Amino acid sequence: MMQIDGHTDLLGIFATPIGHTLSPRMHNYSFRRLGLNYVYLAFEVGNEELASAVQSIRTLNMRGVNVSMPNKQAIVPLLDRLSPAARLTGTVNTVVNDHGVLTGHITDGIGFMRALQDEGLDITGRKMVLAGAGGAGTAVAVQAALDGVGEIVLFNRQHGAKWVQAQKIVALINAQTNCRASLHALEDQDELQAALKEADIYADTTSLGMKPHKNEAVVNDPAWFHSDMIVFDAVYAPRETKLLKVARQAGVRHCLNGIGMIIEQGAAAFELWTGKQMPVEEVRHLLFEEDCHD
Repeated sequence: MMQIDGHTDLLGIFATPIGHTLSPRMHNYSFRRLGLNYVYLAFEVGNEELASAVQSIRTLNMRGVNVSMPNKQAIVPLLDRLSPAARLTGTVNTVVNDHGVLTGHITDGIGFMRALQDEGLDITGRKMVLAGAGGAGTAVAVQAALDGVGEIVLFNRQHGAKWVQAQKIVALINAQTNCRASLHALEDQDELQAALKEADIYADTTSLGMKPHKNEAVVNDPAWFHSDMIVFDAVYAPRETKLLKVARQAGVRHCLNGIGMIIEQGAAAFELWTGKQMPVEEVRHLLFEEDCHD
């Protein structure tokens, strides 16, 4: 059991709804395993409570917090500093408190890149086709660009706030990184098919594949894929989504679900707070094996 005393540092997550989160289990297991005097709690916080909750980080001298929906963008103006990726995306999922100075980071894209690295996959200089320009999608695009991916072809539905956000992200990537980025309408299936023919990796950050869209996918025809590529689905429950089934039918060599990404984004936050490496493989086997079910 974790021993809480007068020297225990407090961490947490601000989100709503919060009851489903696996973050307390992941982090508290890692603290116990490494003998670190931290405790991580979940706090039901929405936009209305966010400003006072952020002030509580300073007041209570918390080491930091994770931030999830609906607070990832709303928290940005409440912080003192932003990491390069957080500044480009306008999104934060991790806050670090250094003696009252609050710095916002976005680790979703780091989690994506590390998940590939864990499988021995290097996409530096390669072409990526990316579906979805929500919070996870923009974080993946920005981090991939910062880490040296050569080209990103981003597809999203051509309407609403996400399309406008995608336009901004593509412009920033082209202006501030060495990556070439372009934006296309997801409704144009012919253009998507053509892009996939030359892609080294297809990454899907849409909600298709998870309930209530379990039997849906952006790509339904195995002929759109080629064997010498990577297909990544950010969904981790179910483990094999409709997209990954289609990819396996196509003989795609490397098919990855989102388990690695969710663990590695948490591990990146863990390192920012503690300076230590999370025991990633233990977290994967002991915690996520039982939770990532159909």
